Amino acid sequence: MPLERTQQQAVDRWFPGAEVVADMSWGLVDTVVLHLKTQAGDVVVKAGGPGNRHIGREISGHRDWTGPWLDGGHVNRLLRADHDRNLLALSYLPGTLVQGTPAAGDPKTYRQAGELLAAFHGQASTVSEDYEAGMDAQALRWLDGEHRIGADTERDLRSIIATHEHAPAVLVPTHGDWQPRNWLVDDEGRVRVIDLGRAAWRPALTDLGRLARQEWEGRPDLEAAFLDGYGSDPREQGAWQRTLVREAIGTAAWAYQVGDEPFEQQGHRMIQQCLEVTNA
Repeated sequence: MPLERTQQQAVDRWFPGAEVVADMSWGLVDTVVLHLKTQAGDVVVKAGGPGNRHIGREISGHRDWTGPWLDGGHVNRLLRADHDRNLLALSYLPGTLVQGTPAAGDPKTYRQAGELLAAFHGQASTVSEDYEAGMDAQALRWLDGEHRIGADTERDLRSIIATHEHAPAVLVPTHGDWQPRNWLVDDEGRVRVIDLGRAAWRPALTDLGRLARQEWEGRPDLEAAFLDGYGSDPREQGAWQRTLVREAIGTAAWAYQVGDEPFEQQGHRMIQQCLEVTNA
């Protein structure tokens, strides 16, 4: 995927003579991710189109919240950023993506991931009076848009959302997509973090949602290792169930809209799991 003209011009100014080593873009949305070889070493450039919010969130996430991870080399260092062009450059992190490797089933990986997340969450907190209502409104917008959720299932989901409480919520810095596809492991087995494109203030438990519905299914040892590293379990039951419902709806609808059918099917499975809990 090529950079837009003004983005390419900015990269040329930042890193004259840079060569593309690899295009690491996912190809589902308009985010471009390039591994470049430059005179100053290897870097990663990320760019998005005018409506892409991920780049701005990633810039803010790196500037505001990566301090606990930087000293240990657990995250890229922000080198350059241009909000107007939706463009940033990061130091290159060596390592192997955890997803699809033996590390994805190793409790040691999850213990480290829990420790890293606890440090990230522990930096700051704030209380929001309207977070819960806002998240329910967002879930309803997903249901109002295009998706392949059945009519009866959609009606059940809307009924569940209508019962949700909207109590004040404690928010902390969250990664927003905390799972093995955003973790690297280096030659020494250290876990490193990539992709802060969904970083935002949210309740701490929201960063556990994708793990609980994917890697921890049938693997209580991985869940136990993660919580041991994290130091506690942030999942209050009512808030947890509300989060899982919203996460399931968003996964199924978003994946349908970008054409990621396997991820869409996962979203539908998540929806059924939520309905089974509600109807139990």
